[in-house]
Amino acid sequence: MSGHLPVMLAEVLDALNPRDGARYIDGTFGGGGYARAILQAADCQVFGIDRDPDAIKRGEVLAKEFGGRLTLAAGEFSQMDELFGALADGVVLDLGVSSFQFDQAERGFSFREDGPLDMRMSKSGASAADVVNSADEDDLVRILRDLGEERFARRVARAIIATRPLSRTAELAEVVSKALGPAALRHPIHPATRTFQALRIYVNDELGELERGLEAAERVLSAGGRLVVVAFHSLEDRIVKRFFTERAKPAPAGSRHAPERAPAQRQTFRLITSRPRMPTDAEIARNPRARSARLRAAERLAA
Repeated sequence: MSGHLPVMLAEVLDALNPRDGARYIDGTFGGGGYARAILQAADCQVFGIDRDPDAIKRGEVLAKEFGGRLTLAAGEFSQMDELFGALADGVVLDLGVSSFQFDQAERGFSFREDGPLDMRMSKSGASAADVVNSADEDDLVRILRDLGEERFARRVARAIIATRPLSRTAELAEVVSKALGPAALRHPIHPATRTFQALRIYVNDELGELERGLEAAERVLSAGGRLVVVAFHSLEDRIVKRFFTERAKPAPAGSRHAPERAPAQRQTFRLITSRPRMPTDAEIARNPRARSARLRAAERLAA
């Protein structure tokens, strides 16, 4: 499992509070860092889910090491209640792309090394190349603006359309860099970062998967079970914050004088973190990818 540093590991374990005899779901197994730490922290069972078949294959070594206490399943974490088939005592989600995916040029997630313009986590469905080569200008603008928060989405979209077909990560990075001009190259963040983020999120429907996954965790958690989520950008964190805020809000008391209305959302969680926890300076120095991480956690209330 080398090459993967689980982000905010100590904080995740503190929020999850693993205990003997309990059952946990690692919905984004990746390199197995969280699963290993949970198994080491308590005599418990862990159910690891990942839609990337490479992650499941890598995890077989870890499953053997822990003698049947780790079970792996290929699939999306939004399917966790169907895949697990029982109540869980805790769920952890580490959102976004894994270090393994990011570091493999052939997966096409990064512009640091040239590779095919792919970005698919599950290796099925439309690739990033399919999107940039077929979407019309308005659709590309919406993807770049809404999912990448790219200020110059129209300029980038027009440059892509004028240059396509594109099939390599280096090609796309160069098109974006030229479209944004020399000033963008002087910025500490590479000019293609937002475009690559937007396409990756779109290709993998990451925000839709997150919304469905939070609801699945709500269904699968037993009373007292904990949901811990580590997000890496504002779009993800906003969804997690809204979900926890809505689910932790007590339903208003009824009144015989008030007119009838639709039933209020029942309170299903108690917040463990009123504000997001962030990585320490020491962790950021050790693992720069942790810089933007935000951890939120809540405890499931009785049904």
